[in-house]
Amino acid sequence: MRRGVLLDTRPLVAFLNRRDEYHEWAMAQWSQIVPPMATCEAVLSEACFLLSRMHGGSEPIMDLLQRKIIVSSFRLEDQIQPIQKLLKKYRSVPMSLADACLVRISELYPENRLLTLDSDFGLYRRNGRQMIPAITPQ
Repeated sequence: MRRGVLLDTRPLVAFLNRRDEYHEWAMAQWSQIVPPMATCEAVLSEACFLLSRMHGGSEPIMDLLQRKIIVSSFRLEDQIQPIQKLLKKYRSVPMSLADACLVRISELYPENRLLTLDSDFGLYRRNGRQMIPAITPQ
């Protein structure tokens, strides 16, 4: 069982959407994880938007939050300078706000691994040079 997992948008969407091509992979990963998984409000916003056309929309996300399966304690206003630095550094990728927040969370909690489907995390570095430990299907 895995503890200390950071959650990106696509694995959350894949877990909740049976039609998603990565649904089975996401289900298998979630079964190996001891909650809670940490994330940020930018990830939750992206996921709610992506699930908005699905039956139930964002309700399953709110349920996961209420049950503390996922938690969002990251406060963007407390991390403006490091986030701005990341967004500027990776402007050419480009880096989303959600990705910048996850990189910053991984800097604050270096023992955690990131559950993601986003290959850009192979390019991003925490603390300038360190790869972000990730759980991916590759």
